[in-house]
Amino acid sequence: MLSLPGAVPAEGVDEGVAAHYGDLFREQRALADGTGCVDLSHRGVVTVTGADRLSWLHLLLTQHVSELPAGQATEALILSANGHIEHALYLVDDGETMWAHVEPGTQDALIAYLESMKFFYRVEVADRTEEFAVVHLPAGSIAEVPDGVVVRETPHGRDLFLPRAELPAFAASHGPVAGLLAYEALRVEHHRPRLSFETDHRTIPHELGWIGTAVHLQKGCYRGQETVARVQNLGKPPRRLVFLHLDGSEVHLPAHGTPLHLAADGPEGRKLGFITTSVRHHELGPIALALVKRNVPVDAELLAGTTAAAQETVVEP
Repeated sequence: MLSLPGAVPAEGVDEGVAAHYGDLFREQRALADGTGCVDLSHRGVVTVTGADRLSWLHLLLTQHVSELPAGQATEALILSANGHIEHALYLVDDGETMWAHVEPGTQDALIAYLESMKFFYRVEVADRTEEFAVVHLPAGSIAEVPDGVVVRETPHGRDLFLPRAELPAFAASHGPVAGLLAYEALRVEHHRPRLSFETDHRTIPHELGWIGTAVHLQKGCYRGQETVARVQNLGKPPRRLVFLHLDGSEVHLPAHGTPLHLAADGPEGRKLGFITTSVRHHELGPIALALVKRNVPVDAELLAGTTAAAQETVVEP
C-alpha cells in the first residue's frame, strides 16, 4: 500500500510498509473507532500442514495447541534451552492448515528450526510470505472479509491472510488506510510486547506479561520449560515491563534503547532499564514501553535520557 497517496515509508525492520499517510492522529482515531485497515504485509507468513501439525507444534511451542479449535486465534513463543525468547508466532488453524504471522525477516530462521524438528511427524512447513500479506482490521470493524480469506480474530482486531494480488482492491474498499505508527501507538497503549522491540537476547516470558497469553503453564515439555517453571514457582523475573507517560514538552521521543535512571539521580545515575518502544498517542500524548529492573519502586519517577517519565505497572514486581 506504499503507492497510496501520502504514504511515508517506514524504516528499519518495518521497511516495506507505510509509517503513516500524512495524518498520524487521524489515522489513530480511525483505528480506535473501529474503521480502516493497516498494511502489515512486511510480516512473515508461515504455514504448517499435515495430519500431525497440532500435536507436533504442541511439543515445540509454549502454547497449548494440540486441541486448538479451527478458527480460534492464539499466540505462542519458541524459547531457547535457557528459556530466552527466540520467536513469537501469531496463530490460527483453519481446520487443515496452521497459519502464523511473525516478525519481518524472522521466518527463515523459524522455518529452519521447525524443519530440524520434523523427524517422523506428518507435517509440511512452508514460507508463504510471497503469496500472502497480513492486513489488520481494528477491533469494532464491521468491514466484510473476502470469501476464502483466513482470519485471525482477537480482542484487538482481525488479522487477515490476504492474497497479495488482492491488496490494492482491498485498500480501495476498506479505507481509510492507517500507517504502522498508528497501529504501534495502540499496541503500546494496550501494553502488548513485540519481539525485538520489548525483547533482547536474554528476555524471558515472565518479564513481558506473556504468561497466560502466549505461555500455557499446564502443558507438556517444550524447550525452555524448566526456566519458565522455575521462575513461576520459585522466583521472580529479573526485569519487568512498564508503561511510561513521557514529558510532552520534549520535541523528540526517546529512541529504542534509551537508558532509564531515577529522576532523583539525574541522567548520569545508575542505569535501571531502557526504552523499548516510544510513540505519540492521539489522546495520551507521548507514551512508551520499557524494561526496568524488578526492584525499581513502582512509584519512582524516572528519566528516559533527559525526558521525565512516570510509570504505570504492567508486570508486577
